[in-house]
Amino acid sequence: MLRYDVFRAMDRQECLRLLARVPVGRVVYTRHALPAVLPVNFVLDADSSVLLRTSAGSDLVRAVDGVVVAFEADEFDAANRSGWSVVVTGPAAVVTDPAEHERLLRSGPRSWMPIREDVFIRIESAMVTGRELTDVRGTD
Repeated sequence: MLRYDVFRAMDRQECLRLLARVPVGRVVYTRHALPAVLPVNFVLDADSSVLLRTSAGSDLVRAVDGVVVAFEADEFDAANRSGWSVVVTGPAAVVTDPAEHERLLRSGPRSWMPIREDVFIRIESAMVTGRELTDVRGTD
């Protein structure tokens, strides 16, 4: 017998708590009028915005600065068929304030890639949604 209640919607606070546990997510944006998805490492800032660190000349900076993007992160246990997914949607902007940039150089995300001319991108958490998949073994 199939169960149809295997997904549970999560509230904003639970989503943010889970999001803070994982180091990698995906930024979803438009590139040349087509959808693009890029895996990135990130951190959550004190205001719950998603922070990315990249090079000033990267295609990502040009594509996302000043536009609304989505950011998704998840964690799954394939053996138990369970996990969660969180999506943050909001405007993205390059951090231009010198004091904020200096703060983020000390406490912000550390890029896993070599960086030339550090730039931080902030994705405002205007909308945060998530759902959890509970163990579905034995439901088919």
